[in-house]
Amino acid sequence: MLGTLSIVATPIGNLADMTFRAVETLKSADVILCEDTRTTGILLKHYEISNKNAEGKSKLMSYHSHSKLAKVDVIKELIRNGKNLALVSDAGTPAISDPGVVLVAELRKEFGNDLKVIPIPGASALVSALSISGIPSHEFTWLGFVPHKKGRETFFNGVAATEHTVIFYEAVHRFMKTLESLTETVPGRQVFVGRELTKFFEESVSGTAEEVHAYFVAHPDHVKGEFVIIVGPEK
Repeated sequence: MLGTLSIVATPIGNLADMTFRAVETLKSADVILCEDTRTTGILLKHYEISNKNAEGKSKLMSYHSHSKLAKVDVIKELIRNGKNLALVSDAGTPAISDPGVVLVAELRKEFGNDLKVIPIPGASALVSALSISGIPSHEFTWLGFVPHKKGRETFFNGVAATEHTVIFYEAVHRFMKTLESLTETVPGRQVFVGRELTKFFEESVSGTAEEVHAYFVAHPDHVKGEFVIIVGPEK
């Protein structure tokens, strides 16, 4: 009998956002697949979840964007042997702009509908930001991270051409450049920035592209942390 794979959402900042079901799933898992065993180890310790399986061995196994195919083969063998696996990322919901999507696809390809893949819902930065933005959410496009170098102009031209809400992430060292691009490509459009959501220095800034850009120019000390950016539809 095949094992199972649970996709377990973990907090994006505030550890109190862990769900009861997520805690129980990690407690009962034979193996926990994680990006960084140290980061997940901190989470397990906080919730008093043992990192040892029934055999007394560590249940933590690294799986990240640099994992080789051999690691996927090991995971497939665990599934064949009836082991119940839990997949977590360092923060948020796995497989959303995350290498976990490759693993899920590979396992579905290998086992088809015989494999039970179980969602354990919880924190997601994009949904959290959307819920407090006041920007229409009945239709939106999720674009993941803005391209690092090549393709940035095409990316922002695509945002400008989209008639409904657009959501994406940006890294701190490119954040101001992205706001400048938005003032050029979507002037007058409503823009929302969620910074460090659920964390101690959480902040939300809303206004036109120009107003949001001006705010962060005036508050350079706030250009820190992780950012979710939402661009509203043309009115």
